[in-house]
Amino acid sequence: MKRVILFDFDYTLGDSTDGIVESISHALYKMNLPCPSRDAITKTIGLSLARTYEALTGEKEEKKIRTFEGYFQEKADEVMVSSAALYHGVPKLLETLHEKGIETGIVTTKYHRRIQEILTVNAVERLVDAIVGGDDVKRPKPDPEGILSLQERFDIPPKEMLYVGDSVVDAQAAQAAHVDFIAVLTGTSTPEELRAYPCLHILRAVEELMALTELFP
Repeated sequence: MKRVILFDFDYTLGDSTDGIVESISHALYKMNLPCPSRDAITKTIGLSLARTYEALTGEKEEKKIRTFEGYFQEKADEVMVSSAALYHGVPKLLETLHEKGIETGIVTTKYHRRIQEILTVNAVERLVDAIVGGDDVKRPKPDPEGILSLQERFDIPPKEMLYVGDSVVDAQAAQAAHVDFIAVLTGTSTPEELRAYPCLHILRAVEELMALTELFP
């Protein structure tokens, strides 16, 4: 039985693709760099901004990464919350978990305040017990720092915690934290890519979680 369930956000609980694409495009334009296709950008969703910049430009210069992050956040402050939408069934899922006494958290590369704002706008902030954003950790996913920090906060053994995400990065983070992982197929990772890592289940969407009666009371 799981006492705590942690979720990734993008492509797991919700979709903020439009805001991310607009923010990345804005940042690259301001830096006089070519903008990749929407498809190329979506494949980076879930990565830290530093890794996103590296993936899209092939550059690793720290100063340029910091500039990219600044321009990204400049546009994200304008568009990210209004463009984000929770997936169908997510509010009901969070409500059900809350009623069962299962605590929940979000571990994401998005900024903490951004997630808080999205949850508030969608009236589900009371249903999420903890958030670890990309700005809350020194080492973003796939490093397990975010997951481990919530394991410590909730004060439970790894076997009683579950991480749910859509990407290989999420699977790697869960594996490194020695926490069970469930994958969802609402992102850009394929079943074959996800099966390369330990997965209890691979679900079509996160709301299917509640059908897994072996995990929950």
